Amino acid sequence: MDITVKKINALKGSIEIPADKSLTHRAFMFSSLTKGKCKISNYSKGADCLSTLEIIKQLGCTVNYINEKELIIDASKALTEPSMPLNCGNSGTTTRLMAGILAGQPFDCKLFGDESLSKRPMKRVIAPLELMGAKFIHNDFKLPIEIQGSQLHGIDYNSQLASAQVKSCILLAGLNAEGTTTYTEPYKSRNHTELMLEYMGANITTEGNKVSVQKSQLKPVDFKICGDISSAAFFIVAALIVPDSDIIIKNVGINKTRRGIIDILQKMNGDITLLNKRTIANEEIADIRVKYSNLKATTIQGSIIPALIDEIPVLTVAATQADGTTIIKDATDLRNKEADRITSVATELKKLGANIEEQPDGFIIQGKTELSGNCEIECYHDHRIAMSSFVAGLICKKPIKINQFQWVNISFPEFLNLMNNIISY
Repeated sequence: MDITVKKINALKGSIEIPADKSLTHRAFMFSSLTKGKCKISNYSKGADCLSTLEIIKQLGCTVNYINEKELIIDASKALTEPSMPLNCGNSGTTTRLMAGILAGQPFDCKLFGDESLSKRPMKRVIAPLELMGAKFIHNDFKLPIEIQGSQLHGIDYNSQLASAQVKSCILLAGLNAEGTTTYTEPYKSRNHTELMLEYMGANITTEGNKVSVQKSQLKPVDFKICGDISSAAFFIVAALIVPDSDIIIKNVGINKTRRGIIDILQKMNGDITLLNKRTIANEEIADIRVKYSNLKATTIQGSIIPALIDEIPVLTVAATQADGTTIIKDATDLRNKEADRITSVATELKKLGANIEEQPDGFIIQGKTELSGNCEIECYHDHRIAMSSFVAGLICKKPIKINQFQWVNISFPEFLNLMNNIISY
């Protein structure tokens, strides 16, 4: 599906963002380990999360749908050997976290994915899992991967990478390993796994950038998933750069390890206010009001990168509208996403007239720049590049065409409807 995006007058009104994908993935997976029933309300219907749901069904869980927004996962029986290979689709989260769950099971299985996922690096989880006693058959640490069920033991692992997926994988393996499993990272990555495991009664402790878990049986709980800040990011940036905009985004997760996008945009003089703050199931939530702002350039680097790594594509769009030079660095892992997000973002924004220079680990962006448009944009099978390009198109002088926009459905099938609800032409 190709779409055309044209300049608008403003964004006005109130919306509620769909459920957080990171929390939905974890709620589905962790529920499968409870030997009980868990009710999950307001779950994400993005293709990635549905890949996770299908896999836990193949592993023996029963899913009962209460209505369009609620379901019950019945995991009363232990996970069982699947009758066929497990399809992770386009989801790196599904692959890496399920690898941790499956490595210590008493059966063998196989994980595979689509063409894009099959190119992504899996050594980052396979190597530490092998140190725990896991056994794999793979081709150069890429999918497909065969997992041979093994007895696991705890390890003390120091990661060179701040990655919530790697951390979560090792902690999930640690739930089924003898002894203590400790994971230390250079910066604190998103901590949804730690908070959710604590909520479900796991024997887990956290100290700074170090987290330890011991063999634990998770208890059944109910989940009410908040809105996804990574999805909200596109609307936040759009409202900041489209003149006369004023919107409220309701029920958004503002976990301190995920809200880097808000912290940086406020530092850039963005008019962003957090309203109605509350905590549900260990997660902080708020309504977010955003108004058009005269943005100022900044440098984005170091420990904040893990808290906004997925939002960097749309942050580059904001930087084109900020006075001065914005520098983004220490973000090399962007090259290992659905696409090489450094090369692809720089390539497509240049088409629009942005003054952006690719760096080995990020970007240098000169602003404020009037974006011209009048071109075709590629999304590289990457949902975040597609939506970031859409946001840029809202301020381009002439319309732009985005090819294969259907990749947005991977994470955010409701994107266009929600955007159209608040657009004023």
